[in-house]
Amino acid sequence: MVESLDRVTEEQYVDSLFAKDEQLEAVKQSIRDNSMPEISVPSGYGRLLTLLVKLGGAKRILEIGALGGYSGICLARGLGEDGKLVSLELKEEYAELAHRNLKEAGLGDKVKYRVGEALDSLQALEAEGQTFDFFFIDADKGNYPNYFEWALKLANPGAVIVGDNAFMHGKTMDPEQTGNAVRGMRRFNELMTSHPGLDSTVLPAYDGLAVARIK
Repeated sequence: MVESLDRVTEEQYVDSLFAKDEQLEAVKQSIRDNSMPEISVPSGYGRLLTLLVKLGGAKRILEIGALGGYSGICLARGLGEDGKLVSLELKEEYAELAHRNLKEAGLGDKVKYRVGEALDSLQALEAEGQTFDFFFIDADKGNYPNYFEWALKLANPGAVIVGDNAFMHGKTMDPEQTGNAVRGMRRFNELMTSHPGLDSTVLPAYDGLAVARIK
């Protein structure tokens, strides 16, 4: 049951329309239990990721930033039987937890993890000739512009690029915020919305989601 409308945000109202996803709730609990940052993609955007993957018919997804596997499950749920997810994660312990959570969700066979600096992994993927239909970026904000450029290099025609935290809890809109992460996110938002080879938008719910499709 939702509270009266003057005390409920639009996001809370929409979330109240959906049943709790016990699988994803368990992922969030595992993140808490392991003292990891509780910064998984919000449930509304998790549902959107699954929908976008299904709508686009993506067969190969690249995720930059695995954390505990919340977004990985959402992405993998949208894949068909032959679909694959490659997930880049800096920390071994995060990748291990994410993989455990995907296995428990019955999706462990769809994902391969690469541990280490994402920029190094991206170079390796290019050298291997790997390409992707869908990119989800949710990692260190200062490198978002670099991840954007790599997505363009590794993209199949018509690929979708999605970046979380476009607003950084208001920091990207605050001119007094000038740190590396904020500047990186501002640049990423500019690239996503102005690149002539993309159709794009920025969704203003939760913490902002930038979405683009390569023409």
